[in-house]
Amino acid sequence: MPAESIVIRATPEQVWSMVSDVTRIGEWSPEAVGAEWLDGASAPVVGARFKGRSKRKGSWATTCTVSAASRPREFAFVVGKGETAWSYELEAQDVGCELRESFEILKAPGAVGRFMTKLGTGVRWSEREHDLVLGMQKTLCRLKAAAEG
Repeated sequence: MPAESIVIRATPEQVWSMVSDVTRIGEWSPEAVGAEWLDGASAPVVGARFKGRSKRKGSWATTCTVSAASRPREFAFVVGKGETAWSYELEAQDVGCELRESFEILKAPGAVGRFMTKLGTGVRWSEREHDLVLGMQKTLCRLKAAAEG
C-alpha cells in the first residue's frame, strides 16, 4: 500500500479537522478540486457519503463513503463501489504531529476504466500508482503549509 508522511507543526486535532473536512480538499490536492456531503451529511462519520470532483486533463466526479472517522487519529474513505481506499493517519509528535496518507487500489479497472483513467488524467493506468504517490507528496506539503501558516 503506497504511503507518504510528513511532520506538521500543529496538533493532531487541528490537522484531523482539515483532512476530514472533505469540502476543503481542493485547497491542497493537485487533482481533487472539491467535494460536498450527500444525503444530509455534514460531518465525517462512518457511513457518510460525499461526492468528490476531480480535474486534470478532463474532469470527473465520484461518490465516496467514509470508512473511518476516529478523531484525531484516522480519517478514511472508499471511492466509488470499492475501487480505491484512502486513509489519513495522525500520530502526535513532540513538534506537532505526523500525518500519513495512503491509498490502496482495491479493484483494478477493466479496459474501459483504464481508458477513462487515461482520458481523465492523461496518465496510463500502468503509471497511475506512481502518479498518485506524487499527488500525495504535493497534498501533504500543501496541508503542512496551510496548517502551519
